[in-house]
Amino acid sequence: MQGDFLKDKVILVISPQSWGNMFLAKHHYALELAKWGNEVYFLNPPNNHSWRISPNRIEIKESPEQKNLFLINQLLFFPYRFKFHARPFYDVLIRKQIRDILSAIGKQVDIVWSFDIGNLIPLKYFKKVPTRIFHPVDEPLNEQALKAGNGAQVVFSVTREILNKYNISGVPGFFINHGLPEEFVNVTGQTFKREGPLKVGFSGNLLRPDLDRQILLRIVKENPENDFYFYGSFSTGQSNIGAEESEAARGFIENLQILSNAKLMGVVRTEQLAAELIKMDALMICYDINLDQSRGTNYHKVMEYLSTGKVTISNNITTYKEYPDLICMVQERTNNKFLPELFKKTMGNLDWWNSDELQTKRRQFALDNTYTKQLERIEAHLSRQFGKAGKRQ
Repeated sequence: MQGDFLKDKVILVISPQSWGNMFLAKHHYALELAKWGNEVYFLNPPNNHSWRISPNRIEIKESPEQKNLFLINQLLFFPYRFKFHARPFYDVLIRKQIRDILSAIGKQVDIVWSFDIGNLIPLKYFKKVPTRIFHPVDEPLNEQALKAGNGAQVVFSVTREILNKYNISGVPGFFINHGLPEEFVNVTGQTFKREGPLKVGFSGNLLRPDLDRQILLRIVKENPENDFYFYGSFSTGQSNIGAEESEAARGFIENLQILSNAKLMGVVRTEQLAAELIKMDALMICYDINLDQSRGTNYHKVMEYLSTGKVTISNNITTYKEYPDLICMVQERTNNKFLPELFKKTMGNLDWWNSDELQTKRRQFALDNTYTKQLERIEAHLSRQFGKAGKRQ
């Protein structure tokens, strides 16, 4: 049940990924916060790399998708490369950028909610904002990622491993799992008659360098009786969440495309993805946790997969180690060499893995973790920390 802390507020959401067709946690939280009656400003990262002195560097447009949601496009007035090669100078310049952003909003911001582990828009420079939330959903892998938590008054994260790395003195941290988008709630529980080859679904950016490409290709090749449906970008022009079309990535995509049982569906809207995944017989996750930005701790797609009720066959995911009925995953933390065997074994015993009892358990787990419920949990923590008026107790 909604309280008062996250209601009728002006909220700035800082995202390392732009608004687009593919949604991650920061996009879903922005939408949900706007639905709660807040005035939400979603800050897209800059996309320029040179000096740019212009009165129109910061542009705010109302989202056509949701009332009370505004998208901020920004251009830096200085080269982005300073972030990597002249960080002290960058920090001086980015303070003016932040002042210009707040000036463009034109009203007091009550909450700044940062998902930016790259420390592109440092949270510590929002000292006049009453409530500062840091919400890392990926592992911090360098010094700047760890510094990104500086200035936070509270930290939320999708893994306990990440929370432990942001153990900032005097700053409380809380585990909040990934959320289930409303579009998946709307289709949960639908059933489909099985026809033709068994369908295996995979959603996500196929250009990510942390995919275990060798194992994934092997599974598709060794199971020609199954059809594999891949939802997500497979060329750089399709992605708003970051993609690098390297030679290795292009080779992987080309190898997938020549396999008759691999169907590359491209980027689809959340509602279409929900409607498609519910038709699958099984879902897949296959990342190399040695390269994985989440280090095999958690993935936002897990909750979406669980909402279908169907079994997920995956690399090891620490957040779900206590839920063996929810996900069928390899036990090894360092490699996926047993994943092809596990895939065959699971698909051969699909009637048990997709029994009514297990499907109900998975769907219920997902429905207990909608973005609405996650916001209610976050609000309860915030109210205890700051009180209803939004002031630190």
